[in-house]
Amino acid sequence: MLKVPTRQQAESFIREAELMNPGPWIPHSLYAARAAEIIAQHHPSLDPDTAYVMGYLHDIGRRAGVHGMRHMIDGYVFLAAQGFEDAARICITHSYIIKEIDSVVGERDCAEQELEFMRRFLAGCVYDEYDRLIQLCDTISEPSGFCLIEKRLVDVALRYGTNDYSLQRWQAYLDIQKHFENSMGHSIYSLLPEVAENTFGADRGGA
Repeated sequence: MLKVPTRQQAESFIREAELMNPGPWIPHSLYAARAAEIIAQHHPSLDPDTAYVMGYLHDIGRRAGVHGMRHMIDGYVFLAAQGFEDAARICITHSYIIKEIDSVVGERDCAEQELEFMRRFLAGCVYDEYDRLIQLCDTISEPSGFCLIEKRLVDVALRYGTNDYSLQRWQAYLDIQKHFENSMGHSIYSLLPEVAENTFGADRGGA
């Protein structure tokens, strides 16, 4: 059995985290959770409750403050200390669609020993369907709702910049989208409400 919190525990963690560091990451996390649950309901081997919890907690490390890369390690440490190792791993894997520490853009605000831990962790990690699902749902969920994956990728690039891995990362996200659509037999966008409205509507901030 996977070591993840219950929905009630996850919601309690988020309520506490919102008091510590409110911001657009909170609604972003909720939409990622909802996307994960909806997709899992149509997937042959995923549990919707587990998917929801993992989506909701993927950014829980932001409870510690406004940080860049270190929100991944903060989230991992927090959930692992609670005994939820499978949810903890998502805090790292959701950002690393390519298992290379230098592939992520943004502030590199981890200590060197923390970066080395994540390097070793990623090297030894075999991604499963939950890792891939949350990577996808993180990338189709804005604080204002669900959107086309291409919009989110461009939004992140505009806010954080690009690097030598950016095109490879974008292709990997599109490949994961195709993977889940093949598993379900139809488009992810046919399942998620108001994708067009949120994609082409006014920008309400990022996370």
